[in-house]
Amino acid sequence: MIPDWERQRAFEISEASHTAEVRRFAAQLAKGAGFSESAAGSVAIATTELSTNLLKHASGGKIVVRPLADHSARGVEFARGVELLSLDRGAGIGNFTQCLRDGYSTAGSAGTGLGAIARLASELDVQTAPGKGTAVMARFWAGKLGGAPTDQIEVGAVCMPMPGEERCGDGWGYEPLADRCIFVLVDGLGHGLGAAEAAEQAVASVREHRTKAPAVIIEYAHDALRGTRGAAIAVAEVNFTQQVLRYCGIGNISATIVTGSGLRHLVSYNGIAGHAVRKISEFTYPWTADSLLIMHSDGLMSRWDLQAYPGLMQRHPSVIAGVLYRDFVRDRDDVTVLAAKEWR
Repeated sequence: MIPDWERQRAFEISEASHTAEVRRFAAQLAKGAGFSESAAGSVAIATTELSTNLLKHASGGKIVVRPLADHSARGVEFARGVELLSLDRGAGIGNFTQCLRDGYSTAGSAGTGLGAIARLASELDVQTAPGKGTAVMARFWAGKLGGAPTDQIEVGAVCMPMPGEERCGDGWGYEPLADRCIFVLVDGLGHGLGAAEAAEQAVASVREHRTKAPAVIIEYAHDALRGTRGAAIAVAEVNFTQQVLRYCGIGNISATIVTGSGLRHLVSYNGIAGHAVRKISEFTYPWTADSLLIMHSDGLMSRWDLQAYPGLMQRHPSVIAGVLYRDFVRDRDDVTVLAAKEWR
């Protein structure tokens, strides 16, 4: 089985011919997720509109396509979907409300792009600012007419291989449980197939032991990785009832809790899970309904500042992850950025 993060792809959109490739991939992903022909066609139409908008209004950009899984309160998957994330560094959208109206255009076109996407998608969210570009998230669910998934927490992630590599050496996952949610982010040592195998093994181990405490989960993952090249790994548990986040990390995974009052950087110990780990210890931090969790591998620069993007904290985590990926990716390493917060 190919992990979901391995089926996530980013497409550069710099000329009209690029539209066909991303549209074809998105439609195939939708059909594989159980979409009807008509629903898969809606995904294809939205992909075309996003690609066209990038070329008309931003001189190009990227579209990230990834599969989605919706879960019940006990982590049992019951619906699948497709997410489209359009990212550009253009001038921004001056009046987003007007852009959703059919017939409104700033490029002399029919003006049906964003309005059409809003009608077709189950979920739509946009971050835009003058001079800082635009991020558009459109989500589609198989068998759903609309509305938000039932998870208590909403999650977004971008996970991409180093340029030139076929396989991504990073991995991630999350598991919603009755009163809490478990998150894992892994960076396999090096790049390519060996790193990807280590990441997949680590995520599988975390899912197997997801009901245990983060430090215990890391201990099991450390043992599971002994036959691999090893990895940096971090596990975070958000407990909604107790309003705490428990965290355990080994190696160079960054994790931060962001609130309106500031940042709290979470502590990881040096080491390589599966090889040399000096200490495995768990830390507990306060978690509130307005908290945002950001986790990322070292393929993302650590100097990001959400306050530089007015309104971004209120956006869907997929949009937040996409903006950080767009503006802070190193482009010489595998990269994963995960964002999560409670539904409001």
